[in-house]
Amino acid sequence: MTKKKIIIVGAGPGGLTAAMILAKQGHEVVVYEKQNYIGGRTSPHKIGDFTFELGPTFVMLPKIFEEVFTLAGKKFSDYVQMKRLDILYGLHFDDGRYFPVYFNKKKLKKEIARLFPGDELGYDRYMAEQKIKFEKMYPCLQVPYSNLKSYLSPKLLSAIPYMQLFSSLYDVLTKYFKYHEMRIAMTFQAKYLGMSPWTCPGPFSILSYIEHAFGVYHPIGGVHKLTEAMAKVAIENGAQIKLQQGVGQLLVEDGRAVGVKLESGKIVRADQVIMNADFGTAMTKLVPESARPSWTDKKLVKRPFSCSTFMIYLGLKKKYNFDHHNIFFAADYKKNIEQIFKEGTLPEDPSFYVQNAAVTDDSLAPAGKSTIYILVPVPNLEAGIDWDEEKMRYRDLVLDKIAAKTPMKDIREQIEVEEIITPRQWRDDKYVYKGAVFNLAHTLGQMLYLRPHNQFEDIPGLYIVGGGTHPGSGLPTIVESGRIVAQMIK
Repeated sequence: MTKKKIIIVGAGPGGLTAAMILAKQGHEVVVYEKQNYIGGRTSPHKIGDFTFELGPTFVMLPKIFEEVFTLAGKKFSDYVQMKRLDILYGLHFDDGRYFPVYFNKKKLKKEIARLFPGDELGYDRYMAEQKIKFEKMYPCLQVPYSNLKSYLSPKLLSAIPYMQLFSSLYDVLTKYFKYHEMRIAMTFQAKYLGMSPWTCPGPFSILSYIEHAFGVYHPIGGVHKLTEAMAKVAIENGAQIKLQQGVGQLLVEDGRAVGVKLESGKIVRADQVIMNADFGTAMTKLVPESARPSWTDKKLVKRPFSCSTFMIYLGLKKKYNFDHHNIFFAADYKKNIEQIFKEGTLPEDPSFYVQNAAVTDDSLAPAGKSTIYILVPVPNLEAGIDWDEEKMRYRDLVLDKIAAKTPMKDIREQIEVEEIITPRQWRDDKYVYKGAVFNLAHTLGQMLYLRPHNQFEDIPGLYIVGGGTHPGSGLPTIVESGRIVAQMIK
């Protein structure tokens, strides 16, 4: 192996995965991060004495983290303490029904039989068949798809019959469950991709299987402890991480990436560059248009992107005893989804997610107090919503819903600290293209070879990691993108 100088643009989980593995291999690795913190959207969001997640709030498939730490010469459990939750999440339907989704299968099936009689039998069939699908599919997400010949790989060819490529996620679940609410309980995970269950492709039925088969985990101290641990390992292995040193532009000479120009004007050369910035932002701001014929502004704007999120972070003066993760469904869930994805309007009856992390981890808030994280899926900025006008109105609407549907009846009186992030702030403050926090939509036309390649097709020497490339958004797959790139660079 020839030792190379490698620049990584952005200290998100994909870039940090690549950094710690490549540094272990002996390469000279320098990570440049625009913000004054590491982790990208997987970072702590501190308000006073309260600690929130900026973005992801749970971990699936911790085995992947164990594997990449091993590649970096470390033991994952030496750096992060993981706690598996007994209740994956509490699901709340508009008619008042509460569905605690237990990891324990005996308890879970009892709940399914109580709420959706007969569907407990469909659940057994779902888990058995999705196990095979997962075992066939997941290895296909661990390799690059840099050319059309990739589709002829034995792994992919053997997986295709199980993928249900031409069914929607919701349609796949109709095969197992007769109750609409039970189908929703197993398809709302499309929101992890910023998509609708009625348009999200059938292969993603493995998402709920992964949760039910392997569990949902909370790293003690918060999900951001993962990226903090990755950064620590990368530095221990010899990498440098330079905060508040943003990259202004990729340097391309004779069609090849040869380094970066920092926002300060300084030129830094390298043998390889790994781009971990938000894909749309990187293409429109950092990569010269002449060097990216496949992803010019005109072509990029036509690509389907995910929805956005309206965020409310609340530090409350008291602790509430309800589930760590909670989903509250609109009365007409399909209409709610169509307003976001088809009509581009703000739902007046929104579905929303509430994280009550202090019930599990008292390190996140002062004693007797709560960190409450509220996420409401909303259209991305293509919808043209005036967030200056809507921000506080929508905040009040959401808090009214929370007071009505959760144990936090007195939520307004208990607010000690508060912050809101709108789609516009995702774009302007966090550099997320169109405010689409889940990146390029995971349509059939944007999967595998049809998604931006890990070895960027237009510019030799440039590699891409993160949610905008293969295998896609979500922490496990973003980490996989970092592992794929680290293995591509020899």
